[in-house]
Amino acid sequence: MSTSQALTEDATYSESTAEEIPLPPPEVDLDDPSLYLSRELTWLAFNRRVLHEAEDPRTPLLERVKFLAIVSSNLDEFFMKRIGGLKQQIAAGIHTAGLDGRTPAQQLKECQAAVRDFQSALRRIHVELMAELDAYDIRICLYKDLPDDARERLREHFRANIFPMLTPLAMDPAHPFPFISNLALNLLVTLRYPGGTEVYMARLKVPVHKDVSKRLISVDGTHTYVTLEDLIVNNLDMLFPGMEFVSCALFRVTRNAIVEPDMEAANDLLEMIESELRERHFAPIVRLEVDPGMEATHRGMLAAELGLNEAEDVIEVEGMFALRDLFEIAGIEIPDLHDKPHRPVDHPLLAKDRRNIFHIIRESGPILLQHPYQPFSTSVERFLRTAAEDPKVLAIKMTLYRTSAGAILDSLIQAARNGKQVAVLVELKARFDEAANIQWARRLEAEGIHVNYGVMGLKTHSKLIFVVRRDYSQLRRYYHIGTGNYHPGTAKLYTDLGMLGCDEDIGQDLTELFNYLTGYSPPPSYRKILAAPYNLKRAILDKINREIDHHNRDGNGVIQMKMNALEDPDITRALYKASRAGVQVDLIVRDTCRFRPGIPGLSERARVVSIVGRFLEHARIIYFRNGGDEEYYIGSADMMRRNLESRVEVHAPVENPELRQELRLILDVQFADSRSAWDMDANGHYTQRTPEDDSKKGAQETLIGVAEKRLAAAAKHKEKKVRSRLLSHFQWRLREKGQA
Repeated sequence: MSTSQALTEDATYSESTAEEIPLPPPEVDLDDPSLYLSRELTWLAFNRRVLHEAEDPRTPLLERVKFLAIVSSNLDEFFMKRIGGLKQQIAAGIHTAGLDGRTPAQQLKECQAAVRDFQSALRRIHVELMAELDAYDIRICLYKDLPDDARERLREHFRANIFPMLTPLAMDPAHPFPFISNLALNLLVTLRYPGGTEVYMARLKVPVHKDVSKRLISVDGTHTYVTLEDLIVNNLDMLFPGMEFVSCALFRVTRNAIVEPDMEAANDLLEMIESELRERHFAPIVRLEVDPGMEATHRGMLAAELGLNEAEDVIEVEGMFALRDLFEIAGIEIPDLHDKPHRPVDHPLLAKDRRNIFHIIRESGPILLQHPYQPFSTSVERFLRTAAEDPKVLAIKMTLYRTSAGAILDSLIQAARNGKQVAVLVELKARFDEAANIQWARRLEAEGIHVNYGVMGLKTHSKLIFVVRRDYSQLRRYYHIGTGNYHPGTAKLYTDLGMLGCDEDIGQDLTELFNYLTGYSPPPSYRKILAAPYNLKRAILDKINREIDHHNRDGNGVIQMKMNALEDPDITRALYKASRAGVQVDLIVRDTCRFRPGIPGLSERARVVSIVGRFLEHARIIYFRNGGDEEYYIGSADMMRRNLESRVEVHAPVENPELRQELRLILDVQFADSRSAWDMDANGHYTQRTPEDDSKKGAQETLIGVAEKRLAAAAKHKEKKVRSRLLSHFQWRLREKGQA
């Protein structure tokens, strides 16, 4: 292997066998591919860190099962999006190397090898967890191992509830090969007439569906389960009476989720997205999972019929298929096997104040919301509900990327019924939520709401609510700017930030932004917000260069960013440049990260930290020391090329000193985390921090406690003092570690 190739070998699926990769020389060219880690492989490395939670004995047992299910679901999505995308590039004849020096074919080969190792770990941990669950009488049994009376009751359940929904499809010259749905479980059954020699083949779809059956079927109401496919296999005689069964094997396919819509053929965007959803249903298959015991001829036949390379695209699955269905077991209510229940506490300014929320914002100043530590319902939903009901509110404008039925849509509809001007931008291209968003868009339109689908060629990913209200004799603009979706479900599971405010300049910026989203040309500049694809990327690059200038002049340059992913080549290159100049570069990156910290002479002062905990880290924060005139921003964009160049994103400045103090506390708590933080080294390998004291809390548990203390202190009018004391504590911890 050449030095250049060795340098691009990154991330870490088995840390114990991690290869030590030679580091580039100090005076390295910033365009050298060896500096940039693979997007796909670092994403897999993130999921390996999530999988670690499933094997970490410090994590409660059913929470470990939950993490196993999450990783299985994420891996399915990886094949649908990333592997599917690579296969498309290869089919299109793209052979050029990407930023990391790999061609699509090389990336695919390395991903397939990494996935094999990943799945081996997945299966091993699954076996270990099932053994531990058995001690609590939670188990998945084989139908044949159950007592006779239990089998008879399950057979009757099958006869009444499953059998009518099954449709065997013959596979022979008179019957074409059937359509196979994405991620559906299927049985390939071979059988013959008694005494006959000719073998017949049929495909049987396993009907896992909320209206038919769960995947795991309880035995007599206990926590002993059989899988639906096992129940079907052991009752095939009802489907094929009098036949002899030769073999029965399970298989499952994964289809490409990336379908290029025909923009010219579609009359409008809604029609185009509906067409894309139909095409995705029939999209090319990128993976076939099969039982290890499936006959070689049957396996080869399936691969050929599905257009797959048997050697590369067919994966044997030991044990249970589709471990994502273990969410059913993870949801069992045994408190001792779960995390301590988390109950969000109200924001101190909103908890006891029942006044109109617009009065609170106007008199108290901007409010920083921290989910899931503070409830979505008593903050964002209250803001929108008040806007719908307040007779002084004249107009509401909003962007919706992902949402659900409930208070958000109800408030928008109520506002329209109350005679307010309501305009909603619904992003129809939100991956895997297209069908739901089409449904919401039509429902809103039916209520007389102005529904817009955004700007052609751009996804609208920003998280904005904009309210125009008549305050006394003037119009005042109020807003919510967030990092997360307007979805009450994910607001309980993701860590996100939001800001409620009525700053005049930001209000004017949002007025112009919404006019562009619903109309035409964007403004040449904004007063305060940074908006992609217009000025966000350029502004961040300028601010990084400004930090270099400050550091060269005065020293003490600091850049800190918290995000989900760092993939954009220009931002990564600029951060290398800043680090080489001596600027302290601190990054909290959840998953994909191209940047390599710790390279002598280049990024030796930089650090990359990843936080993995009970909640999914989702907030974005950007900080520049700026020669002492500090700047903080929060918003919707990750540092990815797609976010910065082909999406509508908004980052807003946080200027209030108390809100800045809250953001500083979040950053310091996460950088000081000794329980759930992972440090990346120069080779792209991650190492989890291990505290000497096992009772140490992770950053998320700490921030739960901070929210509770702030609310309690606010009741005694001591909130500012508590926040200041907590901030001092974590800054002291950072200094003790030599990291500040």
